Amino acid sequence: MIRLDDMALFVEVVRARSFRRAAASLGMPNSTLSRRVSELEKSIGLRLLHRSTRKIEITEAGQLYFERCKKIIEEARVAHEQLDTMLVQPRGLLRASLPVDFATTYLAPLIAEFSETYPDIQFEFDLTPRNVDLVSEPFDVAIRIGNPVDSPLIARQLAILTPSLYAAPAYMATHGEPREPADLAKHECLDFPGATQWSLRREEENVTVQVSGRFHVNSQGMIRKLAVLGLGIVLLPSGLAAEDVSAGRLRPIMTDWQGNRMPVYALTETRLLPARTQLFVEFLRKKLKRL
Repeated sequence: MIRLDDMALFVEVVRARSFRRAAASLGMPNSTLSRRVSELEKSIGLRLLHRSTRKIEITEAGQLYFERCKKIIEEARVAHEQLDTMLVQPRGLLRASLPVDFATTYLAPLIAEFSETYPDIQFEFDLTPRNVDLVSEPFDVAIRIGNPVDSPLIARQLAILTPSLYAAPAYMATHGEPREPADLAKHECLDFPGATQWSLRREEENVTVQVSGRFHVNSQGMIRKLAVLGLGIVLLPSGLAAEDVSAGRLRPIMTDWQGNRMPVYALTETRLLPARTQLFVEFLRKKLKRL
């Protein structure tokens, strides 16, 4: 009979791509782990892994078995955790990938509130703009801005951000203030690398304008800072600009025009979430819906 824990060991080896690394993370001898996986292969009657002195390679049968096994192991883990939550509060390590500026502006105070409500949960956050691989990387959830690409990941919408136009008083004193979308072509516009146009809307009217500028940065926080320093016009969600607007460092311009709405999603590999992850996503959804 094939044991569930042997399947779990095989899944860990494939994820680590190494018996040595998997054994270290599992806290067991490398020789024991290798023997257990070999016994699993004998039980199945197929070679799952090709071994060498430096690395392992997964066979076609092994890849198919891995895809099925990881779902079974996940379901079993969630089943145990759901039973545990009937007796105690959710606990364990929650790993999340978060967009840098959105996390520091919007999520930080919410995370503080959530952590006070669930003191037995530990947190590990990776602040990065890249799209992490929720299948091969050890993240429970990723928060992302923008429509998700077509993939098997599960997407839950948390909020919708609406960008507006801002500029520093010093910039407008030197370059003047645009009044209509077409005026933006004559101004320094701060945006991400590769951006050449902005889509703006006013009630039912939608326009696309060509924009350019000397500065292109892959960080909204840096873009906002450059705008505060008077280096150009920026299109930002109101929450990211609110502190600078209150302090007079930025001023809203062309206030009847707004950028395209940007949805915020929580992405997970499966709908079968541990209690701590499910609670975290639902907490953010309730708190962020006002955005």
